[in-house]
Amino acid sequence: MTTDTVRGRNVSEAYLADRARFVRTETVRLSRIAGAGHYSSTFSAAELLAALYYAHLRYDPARPQWPDRDRFVLSKGHAAIGLYPVLADVGFFPPSALDDYTRLGSPFGDHPDMKKIAGIDFSSGSLGHGLSVGLGIALAGRVAGRGYRTYVMLGDGELNEGQVWEAAMAAGHFAVQGLVAIVDRNRLCIDGPVDEIMGVEPLAARFESFGWQTTRMDGHDLAAVLAALDGLAPAGHGRPQVIIADTIKGRGVKRMELKLNWHVGNLAGADYDDVLAELAAGLEPFVPEEA
Repeated sequence: MTTDTVRGRNVSEAYLADRARFVRTETVRLSRIAGAGHYSSTFSAAELLAALYYAHLRYDPARPQWPDRDRFVLSKGHAAIGLYPVLADVGFFPPSALDDYTRLGSPFGDHPDMKKIAGIDFSSGSLGHGLSVGLGIALAGRVAGRGYRTYVMLGDGELNEGQVWEAAMAAGHFAVQGLVAIVDRNRLCIDGPVDEIMGVEPLAARFESFGWQTTRMDGHDLAAVLAALDGLAPAGHGRPQVIIADTIKGRGVKRMELKLNWHVGNLAGADYDDVLAELAAGLEPFVPEEA
């Protein structure tokens, strides 16, 4: 794929849906190489990653350190297994580099390493740090007179970390309009349902109380995702911006949707083939168990 250096590219929703399916399919493949993988928390973010990298972000794979590129911080770094294939697909490195994912000597681990992988702007590990890092990157852009935006993708369980709210308060205080938080509100964290472990609602009101501009939408509806991204204000002095994406953890594979035991797992044998066939058939409507 040829990517220009202007934010926003004219691609169809059908193409983005295909790229979201590619994210899920590659997550399944790479998990088999590793012997385990973070399926469900990557699947919930598939449409978000597709819209960002194929339709919205400003970057140049031939110049990974281009100073005016948009920055992307994957604070929920365990979803890197879905980001790596996208970076390869758009040209940051050859797709074949992923064939030894997590094997000895591979630069590609369970969490991304910015010193080893082109296109990675932040080395994540322990959750909760991404918004602070993104705030620093955005402020650096302001000082340097750059017009890039800094995007930070957080999981909703990660919002239990106090450092997230310290960063949110600081971003509002310093009026960092170039900072965009994207919350993958997929309802589950590794310990259980987010709202039972430590509730985060009313989420929009909490961000607004710190001076953020908020948008909430269905994170699997590509038209809604694109509209939210297109509606962002340019970088500069103003309100920081948050997009709350309501998603389904495990979306796209029925056995994984809102199932806690697929946060980390391993598909083998017929199960592996069945899941690939299900993904190839496309998304079916999500039906809650209680319905």
